[in-house]
Amino acid sequence: MTIEDRLVRLIETGGPIPLSTYMQIALHDPQGGYYAARPGIGRDFTTAPETSQIFGELIGLWLVHEWRAMGAPETFQLVEIGPGRGQLMLDALRAAGTAGGKAFAEAMQLVFVEPSPVLAGALSQQFAPSVPSFAATLAQVPEGPALIVANEYLDCLPVRQFRKAGETWRECVIGLDTERRLAFGLAADEPRPPHGTALAGDAVEVQTGLDLVVADLVSRRAPVRALFIDYGPSEAAPGDTLRAYREGRQVSPLEAPGVCDLTVDVDFGRFARLAVAAGLDVAGPTPQGMFLLGLGAQARLNQLVAADPENAEQVFEAARKLIDPKDMGARFKAICLSSAGLPVPAGF
Repeated sequence: MTIEDRLVRLIETGGPIPLSTYMQIALHDPQGGYYAARPGIGRDFTTAPETSQIFGELIGLWLVHEWRAMGAPETFQLVEIGPGRGQLMLDALRAAGTAGGKAFAEAMQLVFVEPSPVLAGALSQQFAPSVPSFAATLAQVPEGPALIVANEYLDCLPVRQFRKAGETWRECVIGLDTERRLAFGLAADEPRPPHGTALAGDAVEVQTGLDLVVADLVSRRAPVRALFIDYGPSEAAPGDTLRAYREGRQVSPLEAPGVCDLTVDVDFGRFARLAVAAGLDVAGPTPQGMFLLGLGAQARLNQLVAADPENAEQVFEAARKLIDPKDMGARFKAICLSSAGLPVPAGF
């Protein structure tokens, strides 16, 4: 039975479901969800680490800097949430090994938050020298000082979407049309968007998963610093941003659930407010281009071009995509959440 068949049966049995439930099943169902069964990095979408090695290398230097800022603990958890095929961490560990030396490598306990058994198996072999461990959720990461990195993870957290109908708000739901096909609709009742949501325009999206991320970080007893890089507005709450991608093209979000990637813009303003209210220190959000330039992207680009002049144009173009405000440089943001009292993180 496909994910679509299961969704149809669920709706026939219990009625229309919230958009957040649809996204949770379509993306994260362990038997047939998109990320569990067929993650399409490089096919349905391409991330920054896959674009240029500079991205992961600068993250590696950032990790060493922040480890030292935490007092260079003798052991710490180096965590990546949603590692995909592992390109970011491969580049990061190569750079960190040079900058942090033996002390950083010996102190590091590598943890991947990756519920997909397929990806976990591949990562286990790929990073065998680092003896990685795996967790299904951030809450399962062992205690101790932690440095956490998550690139393009927040955008796949399920979203509740509300639409204004006259003077009232209705939640967006997924039901069935007369031919038993998935269709968008509005809930019959009038639930208000969660308290503290910045209401503007005729639609608003709320990722309740952001609350859980903050709660998991606050619950850790040892110092923690978490870097998130994703796309979305810095202040205003997103409106209707739900999109789906398949084989490199944008398609209907209801087309082939479990086969298509679903994504929404991240509400960085709300994420920052939640973190501050919980007692965390917040740096950013700042545009990805500015963040990477602050970490030394230009200097690293010059080194790579000098080392491989025959491919200088390709190297330059890949780096440009990461930094140029007209490309990924402004749309993507970096935000860092930390335990109170740590120094300001590099790049902010």
